[in-house]
This record gives sequence, structure tokens and C-alpha cells, in this order.
Amino acid sequence: MRLIKIGIGTINTTVGAFTSNTKTLIDKAREMSNAECTVGVFQEQVIGGYPAEDLVQWPSFVSGQWDALVTFANATWGFQFPTVFVVGMVVVYDGQPYNAAAVVSAGKIWGIVPKEKLPTYGVFYEGRVFTPGMPGLLGEVNGVPFGDLLFKTPFGVFAVEVCEDIWTPDGPMRRRSFAGAELVLNLSASPFRIGVVQTRREMIATRAADNQVTIVYANQVGGNDALVFDGGGFVNQNGTMLFDAPRWREGIATQVVDLDRTARHRVENTTWRRDREAYRARAEAPAPTEVVVVTSAHPNQSAYKYPVPTSKNFFLPNFAGGNSREQFFGDLIEAMIMGLDYFSKTHAFRTIGIALSGGKDSALSLIIAWFYALRRFEGDKDRVRSFIRCFSMPTRFNSEETKSIASRLADELGVSFKEESIEEAFVRECEAAKAMLAPGEEVTALTKQNIQARIRAERMWNWANSAGGLVLQMSNMSEKAVGYTTVGGDLSGGYSLIGNVPKTIVIELLRYIGERHHIAIAKELLATKASAELARGQADEDDLMPFPVLDACFALFAGEKMSPKEIYSVLRSTWTDEELLKMASRYAPGMLKEWVKRFVTLFSRAIFKWEQAPQSVHLGTLDLDRKRALQIPVVHSTEWLERSLQEIDDL
Repeated sequence: MRLIKIGIGTINTTVGAFTSNTKTLIDKAREMSNAECTVGVFQEQVIGGYPAEDLVQWPSFVSGQWDALVTFANATWGFQFPTVFVVGMVVVYDGQPYNAAAVVSAGKIWGIVPKEKLPTYGVFYEGRVFTPGMPGLLGEVNGVPFGDLLFKTPFGVFAVEVCEDIWTPDGPMRRRSFAGAELVLNLSASPFRIGVVQTRREMIATRAADNQVTIVYANQVGGNDALVFDGGGFVNQNGTMLFDAPRWREGIATQVVDLDRTARHRVENTTWRRDREAYRARAEAPAPTEVVVVTSAHPNQSAYKYPVPTSKNFFLPNFAGGNSREQFFGDLIEAMIMGLDYFSKTHAFRTIGIALSGGKDSALSLIIAWFYALRRFEGDKDRVRSFIRCFSMPTRFNSEETKSIASRLADELGVSFKEESIEEAFVRECEAAKAMLAPGEEVTALTKQNIQARIRAERMWNWANSAGGLVLQMSNMSEKAVGYTTVGGDLSGGYSLIGNVPKTIVIELLRYIGERHHIAIAKELLATKASAELARGQADEDDLMPFPVLDACFALFAGEKMSPKEIYSVLRSTWTDEELLKMASRYAPGMLKEWVKRFVTLFSRAIFKWEQAPQSVHLGTLDLDRKRALQIPVVHSTEWLERSLQEIDDL
């Protein structure tokens, strides 16, 4: 991890009020320093106020802003934490006024970057009074570097730009990201108009994704003449909105970001890498000048906490941040229904078969197939019933509760259902397995579990051969990730709807479907304890770990490429011991470390199983698909993780 803390400052400035604007600026900057912000970003023209219009033609209006900047820089010398601040102002270079941003830290002005794109349309008249910055420009203003600059710090490389620079794909962000900037700080004074907020969000997300950067956007608040500024700000990392600062008020807002995530995306995104190589190969391509900011904070301060989702689920978006729960789950359902184009386009099947256990995974698969059938047959119940064939194949270990749920769910949906015990076949196959063993060897408890799963799979395949059926595979992504699935058993099937759905999302999807589509048995289904029911008293989370912890390990290790030590640090800040005890009654302090170690070990050993799973609907950026997503060697050693695994014990 490379955690930094970002501060966004929103100030209600008055044009020309240098003294009071700067006093407020110092007060808000001190708040950021006290909060141990790594960087603090303020708005465009925060010292002189915006829009100043023709006032910038008065020399004293410009020189007074430099004096105010020096006052601000001197004030930062006494701050307790070396936050790097970026503030907007007007400067004169080579006799011309520039709309610019100054970088200040610990009493020193490190550099000044001019705005390149000057809007002269609508309510903007900047081309009338300002001179635009240019690619490759380098000079000095009062002994301070001025021009097309990058800033190198102990926490990473960042670039600065002003408002309109971000509103075009051909802005300075492109060349500066290619030159190494991971963090882009945009100082804005964007007036409010109906619909602009969503436009800003979409535009910033596009720039962050196109340039593979983390963008911090700080906007002005308050009224000046007829213009109203709504303030607020955003932190967007490589296209994902992490933070939406409050609008319509003055103040500061903070957000912790892991810059290693941006670095990881750059390694993974081959299109960006090739664009960067092509750009750098051009002889005429201008390169920004690097300024080293010596006095700044290092990453991973002890007070910084990894930005854990409010839901504590790393696969769910923040529904309070503008994302719709309805849209998120609705899109997942639509994607899985669309995935069953596999059925129609292969022209190889006549029906769909489901081994319905009464558990959550098979229930979700059935419900999605049912949605598909309702559309395919335009609600014709008779055709739906004959199209979807469900089979319950219990042994002595299956509870009456789950058998009843399976039967009643099929009845509620109006699909075909048949229960055929495999107990006799299970006993017979255990004896056959024992007959093959050498003297002194016994059929293990795990083998007995797997025998049941394989008998069920064999029967589903035999049915499929005879009925022309597509067998849906039932293992969710969490189970596949750690190999908690049987090769030739529940890992087997013709296609999977949930193979790329984590267990915690399976649960949330069922909850949503129960509410939205009024499936009566959903509440009872959700109340059951997850169990493969392959042994007496078996519970999946006892065999593994609580699914929220497992899914978090999966997201952080496979998705964020974190080390085991980093994963433990994040999980430790996510849940208290009391919360973990509610998830697992057997939990004791120290067990979280063992869960992290267990996940990493199981994950590394399970890769050979992914190769044998059927195709699954592609639903997210993190899929267990060696052809399209995680291309990890099946045969590899975990020695490269051993040091980090050992370091967990020292925490």
C-alpha cells in the first residue's frame, strides 16, 4: 500500500479581498495539516477571487496576490504536518498575466503551473485577459520554477492543472501522466448550472480512466455577481469515483487513497502503456520539467486508514455516493440473463438442468434461469415448467429444512422438480473406493464428501445427455477462489451464471430479488446457514472463514495485488474483534491473522481447479478466468509470499 490523505478545500472568496481570502485559506490549510493531509487542494484563484475579469490588468492586483502567497507560505512553516498545498492565483511571467496554481509546503513555494486551456465561451472571458501556458514551457517567477512542471515527492509524483485543462482530452493531463504523474490535482471555479454535476462526474471519470491517474478536483463555492458556484469536489481513481465532497458549503473534506492502486492499473492496462510508449517515441513530444518537493509527508502515516467501503464489502459500490442499488443489482441480473444467450446461440440444448440443493447458490441460479425462461416463452407457464428441470439428490446429510426449501422454491416459481436420493449410490461408491485402496488405507472424510458431489454431477450429465440439457454449474466465485469445490462434482457443468459472483453478493442479490420480485421463500432461504451438507453438522464458514472476510481477502489479494501483511492491516481496520465474533462464534483474538494466511495458501493451491470449471458470465473486472482475467501459472511456489506471511505475526 501507498496510502496518502487528500484534503479538498472549498472557500467562499470575494474578488479582490486578498487579506480575508488568505486568512481563510490559512485557517483551512491549518485544519488540513492538523488532520495530517498529505496534499491539500484549494480552488482556482482562491487568493484573488474568481472571476476577476479585467482587474488582472492592474499591476497592483497581480503583485498583491504574490504578497498574499508569500504570507500563506510563511504560515505553513509553522504547521505541525508537512502537507503539500496547491492554491490558485494570478502571476505575471514575461510581462503577461497567467491564471496559475502554486505548490507550497513547509514555508516554501516549490513551483507554479499556468493554466493552458482558457475558456472564452458562455460566461467565461479568460482569453481576453490571460495568456495560456504551453507544453514544455519553463521559466521562473520571483526565483520560483514556472511552467509545465511535475512534482516528485516521497509519496509519489503529482501534477497540477487549472479548471478548463481537464475539460478536454487534449489537455496537459495526458502528457503529464505519460511523464509519470500518478496524481493530478485540478483547481476549479466551475459555476453551477442545471445538470452540470453529473456532467462533471462523468467527465472526471473519463479523464481518470483514459490517463490512468487519480484525480482530485476542488471547486469554488459562493456567489459572485450573477454567477453561483456550488463548491464540492471529487476524488476519482482510474475511473472509479472514491469520494464526492459536500457541495454548497465552505469547509474541508478528506479522503485516504492508495496510490499503489493507480500504479497497479498502469501495469495491467496495456492500451495505456502502449499509448505512453508511442507518445514518448515522438521526437517533438514535449516533456514536463520535474521539481523535487523535499519537504513533504511520506505515505502510510500511522493515522491513515485504508478507504474501506461503508458497507465493508469490497464488491459493493457506495450506494450513498450516487450509485443506485436498484441499478447495480438490476444490471447484475440483466447481465446473467443475457449470459444465457449461450443456451440459444450454441443450438446444442433443449432444456436447462439444475441440481437444486435448497442452498443459496442453486437458488440464485434457478431464479436467473427462471427470469430467462419467462422472457423466452413470454410468460407461458407450461413451457417454463417443462423447460427448467430441477433435481434434488439428498443423502443422510441433507436436512429436512433445505429439502423443503428446494421443493417449495421450485413450486413457487412453477418449474419442474424431482427428488431422487443418492444415499444407496453413496454407500456403494464408498465401498468401491475402499476396495481400490491398499491395506491400511481408508476412505477419508473429505473423499466421502466429494463422492456425494461427484455422484450428483454424474447423474446431471447422464440426464443432460438424454434430455439435451444444459447443466448449470453451482460454485460461486468465493468457493472457487479457495478450491472449496469438487472437481468432477459441483465444479462440473456446462455453463455458470454465478461462477464470477462472490458469496456475499449472492446473498445480497437474493435479498434484493426477494424484495423486488416478491419471492416469498427468499427470506427463509437467507436465514439458512451456508452448508455443503456433505457431512454431519457441516458449516461452510467453519470450514473456511466468514464469507465477508474471505471476500475481502479475495478482493485485496487478487484484485488489489496486496501482500498478506497489507491485507491483514486493512482487515484489522475494517472489523473489530466484537464484529468478527458476531460473524464467527468460535472467533478468538489472533484468528484474523490465521484467516489471511489460510486464504493466501488456499487461493494459490486452487488455481488448477479454475482451469476445469465451465465458462462463467463475465460480470466484473475480477473474474476467475485464466483466459480473460487472472492469468496466474497453475504451477507456482508461494515462496515469494513467505516473508509477508511471517511479517503478519509481528503486527
